[in-house]
Amino acid sequence: MNSFENLNITCTDGYQLSARFYKATVATQNLPILICPATGIVKGFYHAFAEWLNTQGYDVLSFDFRGIGDSLHGALKDSQASIQDWGQLDIPAAIETLIQKTAHEKVILLGHSAGGQLLGITPNFEKVAKVVAVSGSTGHVKGLKGHTKRMAPVMFNLIFPISSLIKGYGATKMLGMGENLPKNVAKQWAHFCSKPGYVLNAIGKTVFDDFHKDITSPMTVFWSSDDEIATQANVKDLIRLYPNSATKMHELIPSEHGHKAIGHMLMFKKSHQNIWPVIAHELKI
Repeated sequence: MNSFENLNITCTDGYQLSARFYKATVATQNLPILICPATGIVKGFYHAFAEWLNTQGYDVLSFDFRGIGDSLHGALKDSQASIQDWGQLDIPAAIETLIQKTAHEKVILLGHSAGGQLLGITPNFEKVAKVVAVSGSTGHVKGLKGHTKRMAPVMFNLIFPISSLIKGYGATKMLGMGENLPKNVAKQWAHFCSKPGYVLNAIGKTVFDDFHKDITSPMTVFWSSDDEIATQANVKDLIRLYPNSATKMHELIPSEHGHKAIGHMLMFKKSHQNIWPVIAHELKI
């Protein structure tokens, strides 16, 4: 028996997203949690974490962004999904669905990487009471570290354009970076990370509604000292975009939690579940 209910979310443009709703196993008055995934990462990746949040008294909704996982309809090469669609259409619809499902007025947004970077272009941002961004940053190429810093220009300037031209999509699976991406997602990812500010690089070009300065919900960003993407510099670049929000940075150091590595992804693994209470502490309103 599944610990979750499968749902379809209908966006304002009619696009259908695949989602999972996890009902809390303990009755509380906690606000529900919306898990917004990282680029190319499917909702099932967060399954164990969502189940654990249920035991802490939280209703949880996770979903696949359009063009990813079960929210890809048809061939990937035909998908017109973009990152701005995720922020302007997908996240808003997921917020409304979770509110309707739980009869709460607001939600807590727990965003992983890109999932925590898009609230500034989300029109119903006022229905988010708090943001907890895990591995949240702008991903600016000059702020990257290690192997990722060396590979990013190759991926953005060579692999994405060539694979988009030949295959019709951004090839990331072969790099071990999640699902292959719709071509527009790959193109925008490269563009957003080329300069500081991430999605701010699209304001006035393809994105014309900017809510960053209107957002007052508190925001906590978790990042790991061994994360090559969400580095300290890139985390600071993200939180500066929300000048009227009370922001906090929380560094995770692997050795302090008994791990050799945490990086950009491992904090959601069962092997690292001793970190989950640290994250959950920041979910409290």
